[in-house]
Amino acid sequence: MPYIKVKDLEMFYEQMGVGEPVVFLHSGYSRGILAFASQILDFQKQFTCYFPDFRGHGRTKCESLAWNTSQIADDIVEFMNQLNIEKAHFIGYSLGANVGLYVAVNNPGRIATLTTIGTGGVCVSTGVEDYEVESLIQRGQQEFINQLIQRHQEAHRGNWQEHVRQSAIDWREYPKLTRGQLESINCPSFFITGEHDPFAGEERVVALSSIVRGSRYLIVRGSGHGPHVLRENPILANDSILHFLASNPITVA
Repeated sequence: MPYIKVKDLEMFYEQMGVGEPVVFLHSGYSRGILAFASQILDFQKQFTCYFPDFRGHGRTKCESLAWNTSQIADDIVEFMNQLNIEKAHFIGYSLGANVGLYVAVNNPGRIATLTTIGTGGVCVSTGVEDYEVESLIQRGQQEFINQLIQRHQEAHRGNWQEHVRQSAIDWREYPKLTRGQLESINCPSFFITGEHDPFAGEERVVALSSIVRGSRYLIVRGSGHGPHVLRENPILANDSILHFLASNPITVA
């Protein structure tokens, strides 16, 4: 399993497929390939797919347990530098969707297209209190805690409580991009949300698409926060994204 030195990280990633590069940016409480299990087979047929584990997540190792969305975006750019990826398609889910927005704003030359799933481009802290350490323990959420311990053992070195605290801080603060920053996004962009997603939803995604010039959006009816996952509507999500990528091949100046 490959590790690569990225700043102060030993970043874990998986790579498969052949073709234009696609960087998959995972959600919070998850890790690279786990968040995109329903995309692997479809996308690796046409693209070189990269699934990095973020700072503070999965199998990526670092002495510091601190992280945030903006910092992860900088890590992803350096990850591309280390692998000599000049420009890539980005597909981000939830936390990863916000990471993609930050890369599009701050490093526009590195991103060929941006697909987001589960963000409206604004901070929505709905439900974060249920994911505080004390709340998880009080409500007897041991199964979720066990998943955190297992998924992020290398990243948090057994300190699942710190992982939860960092996640809650980031959830409350990000994304914090201004309208002007969002208006500056100039890559082809595709914003996807489930109809019943409490963090994105139709109203927020339509508003985001109206800000980002030339972007398009998809509302997946009947779906929640993860319309691309197995028990939601991955076929519609995959076919829609693949069509979008085919319509916007990478061009390098």
